[in-house]
Amino acid sequence: MNRRDFLLRSAASVSLGGVALLARPAAAQQVQAETVRPKDSGGFFRILTGSAHTTAFPVGVAMASAISNPPGSRPCDKGGSCGVPGLIAVALTSQGSVANLAAIGNESIESGFAQADLVASAYQGEGIYFRRAKQGNLRVLASLYPETIHLVVRGTAGINGVGDLAGKRVSLDRTGSGTRFNAEIILAAHGLRLNQLKVLEVDPGEAADLMVRDQLDAFFLISGQPAPTVGDLTDREIARIVPLTGRQIEGALRRHPFFTRDIIPANTYRGVPETETLSIGMQWIGPESLDPELVYELLRALWHPQNRKILNAGPPMSQRIRLGTALLGVSVPLHLGAERFYREMKLIT
Repeated sequence: MNRRDFLLRSAASVSLGGVALLARPAAAQQVQAETVRPKDSGGFFRILTGSAHTTAFPVGVAMASAISNPPGSRPCDKGGSCGVPGLIAVALTSQGSVANLAAIGNESIESGFAQADLVASAYQGEGIYFRRAKQGNLRVLASLYPETIHLVVRGTAGINGVGDLAGKRVSLDRTGSGTRFNAEIILAAHGLRLNQLKVLEVDPGEAADLMVRDQLDAFFLISGQPAPTVGDLTDREIARIVPLTGRQIEGALRRHPFFTRDIIPANTYRGVPETETLSIGMQWIGPESLDPELVYELLRALWHPQNRKILNAGPPMSQRIRLGTALLGVSVPLHLGAERFYREMKLIT
């Protein structure tokens, strides 16, 4: 669907209830990804995010507000919204990156968030997408904010580096999760095989409970900073965070361009000094079939100077959405509309 047809549908479908969708509290916008179908969009431009308890959802709400300018609104130059004229965007909750990639791959949604590593894996048919059909229609609109890799260790476990995980009780998260995929890359970079660890397959919440009961030595977590699960453990002086740095990590960075260097600032977690680690960009993606003109206007709106106030008033991770890092960790093709925008911004040639 081209931009003109999309916006005409938006205008035709707008009611007072539709406009209020953006103004209501975030909880009112929680719609599960599996219920979304093209015919259900009602003219809205939808952004799949994550569960209501993740960093992704409130970021999506802030972005939806920034890029929207409903029919009948005052134009930007007259003090109105500086979003895309005639557009109503809405952030929807979902089961996360894997569900979002599936919905975008089959073109049942306009756009969504997904971790850069999973975007690359789905596009290339590798990693957890091995033996599945490549999702060659995925296109990146922007890299939004970093999700930090935390290697959390029990304070008394004697773990000071990744190599010390040998023989320890370690949770890599559930099989098929993005966290496990990345944890295995980090372990392999240090020459560690899974059979050299006592691997548990539990989610971070359960991993933290096991650590409190002294039944787990370490776990991997990928999250925005600060992660409440980690903060609870460090506040109780149960856990530390191990740096991800050194020759082996440099090798992983070269082989896997979706990784970027990151720092956990001192006192982000109680008693934890500044810690070098890695992060993975949360990307805004859509299908190749999205109209290039619409994508171009979405990005112009997202980074309009007036909309900076909306992002800065949002959650901590929306404050980290910056034009200067919009291409960080991008390893699959940009959407044609995004290429045009970033070329005009002189971020690509």
